[in-house]
Amino acid sequence: MLVTLAFTNGFQFAVAQKVFNLWGHVRVQHYSPNRVAISEEAPIQKNDTVLHTLLTTPHIRTIQAFATKYAIVRSGEGVDYIQVKGVEKDYDFNNLHGFLKKGRWPGFPDSGYSREIVLSESTARQLKINTGDKILIYFIQSDGSVRVRPMIVCGLYKTGIDDYDKLIAIGDLRLIQRLNNWKPDEIGGYEIFADNYLNADEVDDAIYQRLPKSWESLTTEEVYPNIFDWLMLQNKTIIIVLIIMTVVATLNLVTCLIILVLERTHMIGILKSLGTTDWSIQRIFLYEGSIITLFGIALGNVFGLSICWLQERYGFVTLPEEAYFISKAEVKLEWWHFLLVDGGTFLICFLVLMIPTILVRRMKPARAIRFL
Repeated sequence: MLVTLAFTNGFQFAVAQKVFNLWGHVRVQHYSPNRVAISEEAPIQKNDTVLHTLLTTPHIRTIQAFATKYAIVRSGEGVDYIQVKGVEKDYDFNNLHGFLKKGRWPGFPDSGYSREIVLSESTARQLKINTGDKILIYFIQSDGSVRVRPMIVCGLYKTGIDDYDKLIAIGDLRLIQRLNNWKPDEIGGYEIFADNYLNADEVDDAIYQRLPKSWESLTTEEVYPNIFDWLMLQNKTIIIVLIIMTVVATLNLVTCLIILVLERTHMIGILKSLGTTDWSIQRIFLYEGSIITLFGIALGNVFGLSICWLQERYGFVTLPEEAYFISKAEVKLEWWHFLLVDGGTFLICFLVLMIPTILVRRMKPARAIRFL
């Protein structure tokens, strides 16, 4: 049970963390009720008062500006469409550190805009592009026209999530501002990183009322519900697995105690003939059953934690990354896992132990010691 919970929780956390590292926990942007997640953002103007208010909101760690724009990238081997995510010079690339596979993140000059871009390994492999290569990017304008910009590939990244690896490229926000004819202080929105992903909803609720009327805030789970809905389905699976484990373990324990009771038939007969009450005899077997349960729980904890430690250290359980978004099974144990598994197992088993001890009440002393 501990291994099942650790692996499932680790899987959910690892996949969700990849999405959070790329897009933050909460997104602030222009209020567009009919806007779909894949569309480009309407511009909002930087507001120092609002930004200060957001920074003083509890559980907010960093706030970073961004904007996105669709484009077509062309190399000597073909073309592919991408979504360029523009960021600023002070963007915290530490969140994306584990994604960079080759090269470096874009450099940002003091004036003008950076002509460097980071592509995914998937796009680079398809177009046979490597770091240092020059490419042409065709940016599609709102009026249907196309603007061409020569760019240099300075790095390659991989998240393991195909929906992002086949689409996202990272460049300079100032390039998108110029292409969209925005003012220097206009951006697509803010990415907000909370101090803990569990606080994302609390942060979203706290800042929603503080934003200008034309702005809105959404959690990343609301912006990209498909991945998180899929992760939540794992909870239903884990409940079914835990129920099956509990039933099997309970039946095994009941069978074990019935054997103990039957093996002590003569002892029960003698104790009853000496005047011992049924409840006193039952307590003997409940005590024995509790010892077996506690020993099993302790042994299970050692076994489960050992497997989790070995997986975390050596990663012997691997997964196809194209299907599960991670290359190896991740492990993440919480304190309530032990409370749920150990406490729940002992409570259920102790209650079920009452069933076999009913045999004690039905035994007659004369029959129990007849063949002694």
